[in-house]
Amino acid sequence: MPKRIEINDLHDARIEVYRDIRERDLVGRAGLFVAEGKVVVEKLADSALHQPLSLLIASKRVDALEPILSRLPDDVPVYVAAQGVLDAIAGFPLHRGILAIGRRAATPTADEMLAAIGESTIVLVLCGIANHDNMGGIFRNAAAFGVKAILLDADCCDPLYRKAIRVSVGATLLVPFAQTARQDDLVALLERHAFSPMALSPAGACPLNEWHPGPRTAVILGAEGPSLSADLMRRLQSVRIAMSAGFDSLNVATTSGIVLHHISARAAI
Repeated sequence: MPKRIEINDLHDARIEVYRDIRERDLVGRAGLFVAEGKVVVEKLADSALHQPLSLLIASKRVDALEPILSRLPDDVPVYVAAQGVLDAIAGFPLHRGILAIGRRAATPTADEMLAAIGESTIVLVLCGIANHDNMGGIFRNAAAFGVKAILLDADCCDPLYRKAIRVSVGATLLVPFAQTARQDDLVALLERHAFSPMALSPAGACPLNEWHPGPRTAVILGAEGPSLSADLMRRLQSVRIAMSAGFDSLNVATTSGIVLHHISARAAI
C-alpha cells in the first residue's frame, strides 16, 4: 500500500512539481504529465503504457479514493493536503480533489508501432489536429471502438497535455500513439505496412454508407478549416459523411466517432 504523506507547507519541496499547474501547462514538463480527476487517475493507475510517479489528493477524498490507491505500486507517494492547501499549491480551485504526476512511456517510431500491431486492425492518422479538445475527443472515440494505434503528424498537439487527457477521460493514457516526422511520407509509410489509407473530407468521392473498410485500414483525419492537403487528397481514397443540404461541416472529433461506429458495425455483420 502506498505511503500517505501529510502536506501542510505550500513550499514543501516534495510537491514542487504540482505547483502552479496552469502556468506550467504552457512550458511543458520534461517527460512528465499531469492527470486530473478520479476517472483519469484511475486510468493512469491501470495504464500499461505510462508510469504513475506520485499523487496529491484532498484529505477529505482519501477514503473515497482507496480503491485507486490500493492499486498503486508501494513506492508511489500519496501526498495528502487540506482542500485549501491543495488549491493554493495547484493555483486554482481543484474541485475534483485529486492530481497525479505520470512519466511518459518511451514513444515508438511510427514504423515500430505499425509493425507491432495485429493483422486485422484499424488505425487513425491525425494531421494538424492542434486543438486539445478535439485531440481528447478523438482519443476517447478511439478507445471506445477499439482502435489499436494512432499516428500523429508533426503539426498535431500533445495528447498528454493536461486538457487533452481530461477531455479524453483518460483515453490518451490507454491508446498507443506515435508521431511522424515532418519529412515522412504518410501514404508510403501506411502502404509499407499493408494498410489501405482512406481520407475523410466533405468533398469525398464515396459516401460513408457505401464504403467498405478492409481488414487493415488507416482512417486519415485533418483539422477543421485547413483539412488535408490537396497533394495528400490526390493520393487517397476519399469518403464523405452525408449531411443536410447547405451544411457540409462536422467537428473532427464527431467525425471520428461516426466513422469508427460505421467500421465497428460493418465488422459485426
